[in-house]
This record gives sequence, structure tokens and C-alpha cells, in this order.
Amino acid sequence: MTTSTEHAVPPKLEPTGVPGLDEVTAGGLPAGHLYLVEGTPGAGKTTLGLQFLLQGRSLGKKGLYVTLSESSQELAEGALSHGWDLKDIEIFDLVSEEGLSVEAEQSIFHPSEFELGETIRGVMAVVERLRPERVVFDSLSELRLLSQDPMRYRRQILALKRFFLAHQCTVLLLDDRARTADGMHLHSIAHGVIQLEQKTGTYGSDKRRLRVVKLRGVKFREGEHDVSLDRGGLHVFTRLVASEHGRNFASEPLSSGNADLDRLLGGGLTPGTNLLFAGPAGVGKTTTAVCCARASVERGGKAAIFLFDEGVKTLMMRSRALALGIDEYASSGQLAVHAIDPAEISAGQFSHRVRDAVERQGVTTVVIDTLNAYLIAMPGSNFLMLQMHELLTYLNLQGVTTILVLSQHGLTGEAPNDVDLSYLSDSMLQFRFFEARGQLLKAVSVVKSRASAHATTIHQFRLGPTGLEIGEALTDFEGVMAGLPRYRGRTALLGDTDRA
Repeated sequence: MTTSTEHAVPPKLEPTGVPGLDEVTAGGLPAGHLYLVEGTPGAGKTTLGLQFLLQGRSLGKKGLYVTLSESSQELAEGALSHGWDLKDIEIFDLVSEEGLSVEAEQSIFHPSEFELGETIRGVMAVVERLRPERVVFDSLSELRLLSQDPMRYRRQILALKRFFLAHQCTVLLLDDRARTADGMHLHSIAHGVIQLEQKTGTYGSDKRRLRVVKLRGVKFREGEHDVSLDRGGLHVFTRLVASEHGRNFASEPLSSGNADLDRLLGGGLTPGTNLLFAGPAGVGKTTTAVCCARASVERGGKAAIFLFDEGVKTLMMRSRALALGIDEYASSGQLAVHAIDPAEISAGQFSHRVRDAVERQGVTTVVIDTLNAYLIAMPGSNFLMLQMHELLTYLNLQGVTTILVLSQHGLTGEAPNDVDLSYLSDSMLQFRFFEARGQLLKAVSVVKSRASAHATTIHQFRLGPTGLEIGEALTDFEGVMAGLPRYRGRTALLGDTDRA
């Protein structure tokens, strides 16, 4: 005896036309169903609806946009702002010029469309005539006002659902009242629910997010996904799940470009691990990271530096002064330097850019400078920890060597961190200023390394015309853990030979 499930055919998926959204929905929206798109005004509902119809047009599918809230001219102007032409997409405008005249005092709708039943019949008539495969209904707010009764409103939505199902239409119902009792009723009626959210901050651009609340019969990507709304429409940055992106890679340590630093690290930089450079401003963290990135490209690999604090020109100028020689690699594309504005980017967008560098450009070394500024792009430290943990895990699984730069407050004394990511790092280099012989000098030590047996000694280092120099182990240090290190030993310092 056979059951109906044995003969069930997987539903045909309709691509949405929104970059990243099909990844969230596991390939698109099952065809022939009704979907609810919720969000506050300005969140991007109309833009999503237009992208859905434009994608259908590119596939040879007829599209219909039913508007109760905007005129066809306003829709065309909005589409033009994105560089879109709505040719061959039918717009059924229920807002009439007569209804908007001074004489029509009671409503914006034409008398023949004033009653809910007439409005529904008008929509059905145009669907019968055009036979569209994709329909966008904008918006349910006006339909709710016309109903004036929750029960009548629900019955009309059910009637529309059955009608569209009979005509094999894939329908998006746009609604800007996501958290009302009526809205919750619609959740049970719709085959799927997509929520758009717009958050305004005290500074910088608004942050938008998307969440698929339900999608029957589909294992979709749950949780919030960052969204950008620019010229060209919505772009969804799918939440990163690191465990889905593993690959095989060699794990032998690679040189940092400095033999002395390699010895401190227990052999060099291990692929598939991340290294945290922590210390006060000006101590040499970024320059050391650039040296490691240069060593990577000299071996024939590719590296990417993401700057949150410093401009690209400033970094290049400073690198020339220290004779780091990265200009030719930047020109050839082996070394990519990106300036990131934390006020204009979300965590999801940043993760997407890093993934693009790794998966499409073949980058094997990533530098993030600094984590302090990255925190600005996030709504809170807990969210930062989760996002950064997932990103670091992804990079580790891809065999990428990641260098994180963390700036600590102050030059001397206690140095509290804006954020503590030391527990997430596989290795950690601590940079410090120290006093000796009337000078303010610099020291480096490896605090931990999960990948190798590292040195535990403290070494002086300096940046000069020949690059990074690391001296012998310095004994007789005092006050290192207290935050006021002083050196009273007799071991020769790097500067002693200069004064001889």
C-alpha cells in the first residue's frame, strides 16, 4: 500500500532576485504559495517586491504589482532610483485620481472601490485577465482598514489565498504592521513569513536586518541576517555558520618574515590559527602585522588587510618609511588593503567581505586592525563575541592565518581592554613599552600559543630602516605584570650599538 507522501513531488522554487535571500531560504520560495513580508515603513518591503517581480521578468514570468498605498508613478520613480525599468510588469493602481480630488472628502478610494468586496473583486478581475505567475500586493494595511472587522479581514485573506492558489500564483503580501493581533493571524495563513527590520542608531547609517519566521516544508537559515539597501536594491548578508565551510589544508608553520619572531612563536605562523597582537598605541602592532602579511605574499600567497582605524594612504606611507616594500604587491593585487568605515558597515557585511576575499580571491592571510574599532560597528559586546567567534572559526577551518590587532589604553600603567578576545585567540603576542637607561623602549613576548611550544622570555624589539629587529632575551625585568615594566639588567639593548 502506498501513501501520498511516497508520490510527493518537491515544490518548484522561485528565485527571489534578492542577493543572499535565496541562500537563507535554501534556494528560493516554493512556487504557487502566498507569503507575508512584514516590516516598518522604510525597511525595504516595496524594494523586495519589485526585485521579486524583476527576477520573474528575467525568467519570462508575468508579474503584477497591486498597489493600494502608492501610485504607479511613485513606484516607477522608486524603481528608476535603483536603475530599474518596470516595462512588461503590470501595475494595478487602486488609488484613483478622482479619489484624490478635493471633491472626494470621505476616502482616497474611488466610490466603486470603496467597499472591501469591490476592491477584492477588482484584484481578482485583473488576475483573471493577465494570468500573472508572480503577484505583489502592497499593502495589507489599507485592506485591513477597509475591512474594519478582524473576522471579515481574515476571511478576505483566506479567499485571496484560495484564489491565487487556484491560479498558481506566487504572491507576496506586504504589511507594515508586523506585531498586531491581525498580523499574528496572518502568520498561520501564509505559507511563509519574512520580517524586515530597520534600526536607527545615534550615528551612522541605519542598520537593516531580515529574518525568515516560517517557511513551510523548507529547512531555511534561522536567525537575523544583515541587509543593505543601496542603489540596486536589497542585499542580504546571510548569517555565517562556520561549520559549513571546512576544507583540507597543510598545517606546517610558515615564516612570519622574521627568524627571531618565528623562534618566539615556536616555529612561525600556523595555518588555520589566529594570532592576537595586543598592546598600546604606537608600539608596533600594525607594522608587525604588515610584515607577516608581506611574508605571505613573498611565498606566493595572497593577503588582505582590513583597516578600521587607519587610512590606506597612511599605512602605505608608513610602510615606505620603514622599507617594508609592499607597494608592488598592492599594485599586483597579491596584497589587498581595505579601509573600513565602522559607521557604515554591519558585522554581517564585514563577514561577507572577508569571505569574498578568502573564497573568491584566494587570500590565505587576513589582518584585522583594530578590534576596538570593529566594536563600533556592533550593537553590543555580546553580539561582537558571537560574530567574531564565528568569523575566526570560519577562517581557521579555511586554513587562513588570521592576525587580530587589539589596542590597549595608555602607554604605561594598567591597560584595560575595550574588549577581551584573548580567550578566542590561538596565540597572543603582548607588546609593551618599558623604561631603561633613560629611554622609552619596546618589548614583545608570546603570552600563549595553542599550536606550538613557544618561548616565554621577554625580548626587546624595534622598528627601523631594516624592518623588525628582535633582541636577546631580557632578564631582570621588574613590574611587568603590574603594568609598569622597568629593565635593570645588563644584557645589551638594541640601541647600545648605535651609541657606541
